[in-house]
Amino acid sequence: MQAMLQSNYTIVQGARIHFLEMGTSDLPSALFLHGASFNARTWAELGSLALLAEHGYRAVAIDLPGFGQSEPAAGEPVDFLIALLDALALSQPVVISPSMSGHYSLPLAAWYPDKLTGLVAVAPVGVPAMLDRLAGISLPTLAVWGSNDRVVPTSIASRLCQVLPNASLIILTNAGHACYIQATESFHQHLLAFLETCFEEDSQE
Repeated sequence: MQAMLQSNYTIVQGARIHFLEMGTSDLPSALFLHGASFNARTWAELGSLALLAEHGYRAVAIDLPGFGQSEPAAGEPVDFLIALLDALALSQPVVISPSMSGHYSLPLAAWYPDKLTGLVAVAPVGVPAMLDRLAGISLPTLAVWGSNDRVVPTSIASRLCQVLPNASLIILTNAGHACYIQATESFHQHLLAFLETCFEEDSQE
């Protein structure tokens, strides 16, 4: 039976937060964040949610506070993300975090890596400010950058991978900052391979 795309809301820190979901709650989970020019529906339109559901994952994409159909939320981004994981019963997901959403994911990976199974850092902003905090964190990390990224240059990707002992770097050729839109098929291939590795390791522990 094919998974259906569901559109729902939850309350996080007093704010009504919109999310899209495919797959059931008993499956290994992936949480998609988004950049400032996008929202949860971007991942549905790219086919990312359906692809992961087809491969046996619970795929959730949220509208971050103040974006899409979500209300603004007060407080620190990392506290919001922790509360969101609880609200959606997301137990140790892999977080896919492009661009602006780095303000949410990077502090979470630095301070609460045990809450995640892995991080897909898609040219997130805020890397230089977090390098010292992230240094030595063994969380499996896939850094994905476009070769033509003029917003967060690939030199930042190299610095991120230098401080994370369990990180690998993928450069998508002829793609810019939103590399997952310009090289979607390649992005999906690398994402699926990373998820498989993350959850295989997780199940063996």
